[in-house]
Amino acid sequence: MNFIYALIASIIVSLISLIGIFALVIRDNLLRKVMIFLIAFAAGGLIGGAFFDLIPEAAEYVKDITELFVYVIVGYVLFFMLEKYLHWRHCHTPECKIHRFTYLNIIGDIVHNFGDGLIIGAVFLIDVKVGIATTLAIVFHEIPHEIGNFTVLVYGGFSKLRALFFNFVSALFAIVGTVVGFYFAGNISGFSRFVLPAAAGGFIYIASCDLIPELHKEEGGKRSALIMVTFVIGITLMYFLKMIE
Repeated sequence: MNFIYALIASIIVSLISLIGIFALVIRDNLLRKVMIFLIAFAAGGLIGGAFFDLIPEAAEYVKDITELFVYVIVGYVLFFMLEKYLHWRHCHTPECKIHRFTYLNIIGDIVHNFGDGLIIGAVFLIDVKVGIATTLAIVFHEIPHEIGNFTVLVYGGFSKLRALFFNFVSALFAIVGTVVGFYFAGNISGFSRFVLPAAAGGFIYIASCDLIPELHKEEGGKRSALIMVTFVIGITLMYFLKMIE
């Protein structure tokens, strides 16, 4: 029965990705006006998610702090290499209309959602009440995260429907993670000790190398100040969401 509860919890978490459906009713010109602020929020959310969520979570599996940050750097380098490959492979094709960081964001989000699923499955195996509390914490954490993901995909060149679809597909990996986490809770530490910090490195790369440079393109003084505030809000929100878990 605990497995059914865990599966329901992961389905609920996956459905949070559909929050981007509200953007479908927003006029394109209005969405374009606020897009830069949503990107700032997404960049802050990725930075905050990496440092306040994924890295502390990985620290439970990796006791050596140096080893932990080696994995973070490995993730950062892997995402750099992947982006260079995408540039080399697609830079002279119609695919070039899509920014490379959209694909990186999808990959990073798959890993992130899979990790959430691992946590849900492992916790429900131990205690249903703790599992419910953990699921609620993940849900509150996922709402701003999924808004940011959807925004990044649209800004990167995806249509609203395509962004919604890929965001939902990546969210379904939470269900896969739940199945794996429930049945292999005693044996996932070796997996989590690398994947979680590597995903954090990927999020840091996307935020610092792809999204923040986009923010620098805005030169207006007032809008630039608002962008900086929105970026900090994204980081701060991830911090407080982590604190209330």
